[in-house]
Amino acid sequence: MDAKSGNNRPCFPDGRHAGYAFARPIVFQTGGVMSHSILWSLVLAVHLLGMAAWVGGMIYAVFVLRPSLGLLDAIPRASVHLQTLNRFFRIVWHVMPMVLVTGWLMILHEGGFAAIAWQINLMQLLGLMMALIFARIYFGPYQKARRAMRPQPAMFDSIRSQILINIGLGVLTIITASLAHPF
Repeated sequence: MDAKSGNNRPCFPDGRHAGYAFARPIVFQTGGVMSHSILWSLVLAVHLLGMAAWVGGMIYAVFVLRPSLGLLDAIPRASVHLQTLNRFFRIVWHVMPMVLVTGWLMILHEGGFAAIAWQINLMQLLGLMMALIFARIYFGPYQKARRAMRPQPAMFDSIRSQILINIGLGVLTIITASLAHPF
């Protein structure tokens, strides 16, 4: 047990936790060296940037874009809405797996799923729920709106209501992540 932080994970005499037992420098073929802490900081940065893009994009779509579209007539409004959602969903299809994989890599780095705090498990569950809701939006109402000759506002309302649920889950995920941080 770590006397300084009160952490129950096994601790080495130099203060490293068991998850860092294999923390040795990475040597590149060019001869450069990168420490493990820098590598894992980059993995965390990719994870956080992905979540910022995903949650921030949803907030933008619902609270900025949608009200602004009210200034357009029905046909251009539907066209702009679909084009914007298409671009955003393409981003999410890349970001979502990246966020999940980097999260799982950090869990494995910390000693595996059994060694992590309950907040991290909750964060993982919320992230998986967000991914499932996104898939439901994409393959459900979004595809219907895309295939429709003239998408009706009700189709976009269905997308909006599910994105609002995902925004709530995203904010809850961020709060849960901050609860797990040992200040």
